Amino acid sequence: MQAVGIVVEYNPFHNGHAYHLEQAKKAAQADLVIAVMSGTFLQRGEPAMVDKWTRTKMALSGGVDIVIELPYVYSTAPATDFAKGAISLLSAVGCNSFAFGSEDGSIQPFLNTFELIDSHRAEYDLFIKDSLKTGASYPKSLHYAYEQLSQMYPAPYIDLAQPNNILGFHYLEAARALNSNIKPLTIPRVAAGYHDALKEDASIASATGIRKALASTNSLQSVQNVVPTATFDYLTDWHTKYNQFASWETFWPLLQFTIIRHTPSELTRYAEVTEGIENAIVKAAKNSSTFYSFMEKIKSKRYTWTRLQRMITHIYTGFTKKQLQSFNAPSFIRLLGMSSTGQAYLGQQKKNIELPLISRVAATNDAMLAIDIHAAELYNLSIEQGTKDFTLPKDYQTPPIRC
Repeated sequence: MQAVGIVVEYNPFHNGHAYHLEQAKKAAQADLVIAVMSGTFLQRGEPAMVDKWTRTKMALSGGVDIVIELPYVYSTAPATDFAKGAISLLSAVGCNSFAFGSEDGSIQPFLNTFELIDSHRAEYDLFIKDSLKTGASYPKSLHYAYEQLSQMYPAPYIDLAQPNNILGFHYLEAARALNSNIKPLTIPRVAAGYHDALKEDASIASATGIRKALASTNSLQSVQNVVPTATFDYLTDWHTKYNQFASWETFWPLLQFTIIRHTPSELTRYAEVTEGIENAIVKAAKNSSTFYSFMEKIKSKRYTWTRLQRMITHIYTGFTKKQLQSFNAPSFIRLLGMSSTGQAYLGQQKKNIELPLISRVAATNDAMLAIDIHAAELYNLSIEQGTKDFTLPKDYQTPPIRC
């Protein structure tokens, strides 16, 4: 059986994702689709709007055959490590190819871009260094270096200012670094850009646009036309139970407490917290009534919003620099859900899968997995504050979802 892999967050699963699934399967001529999906916290440093089990159900309803979890160590990492973790897992589970959505929509410019940077690494690094000296952020310095190289060696390249192109480049980079035979494919994004707001009468919207629409209207009907029926039903059930979707705003009381209970010097223990920002974080937490007002106080030219959110995520979950440095690669494959086709594939490929396949978490002792379980517990704690019943699935008790 031929399997195509995809890297997803499904926050939430929408019609654009359904299109991507269909096109990926067609382009790869695959028998099934395997999705490696972020767990409770995401790459832009924020909690997923609904938990991973609900998003797994959305994925299976939408046509994914196997859902595996991208561990917290990678799901909350900068793009390079996010891609490394994801491609490692898709390779280990036996995918013949992987497909990603991109603004460019053609694979050759990605290959050209990779060769450009790989062949001129010394010049690239020097341009980055020069840009950083001007006070520019690291992402801006990367883009500056790329622009300089692409002007020096003209060819059809991708636009590395576009978020999906950036991730796509890092997926390709990760596959090459891992010496993987997994074949890269890209599917053009349609109708809505990554940051586009929801448009009236649209049938496809970005996940960002959907979340913004829900936050501003508090009406599920505002997104009904841009998500599959199953997604709409799962979102409705969630909102009925908890009266809100997860976000840093809803988590703010516990996050604020977590920050304030630390001294500034203690915060520097946590992953991605660089020295110099810790005092500003504590001071802002003490003087902010909302997450947004807190972020407005600490943002600067040096730190992007996403980078700050990742710092905050690690402070909230207690994920330290020491822990981060102790991991070099995924050590297991965590199965979240599967279709009957997915189950048949796993049965067929069992002996060829390169990492331990985990379905029963309670029987497993793994340091990376323990971090995932801890993150899920803290996620559930913020969602269930003020409710009478603890109804969210307990991570260490929940078996893979079958459909």
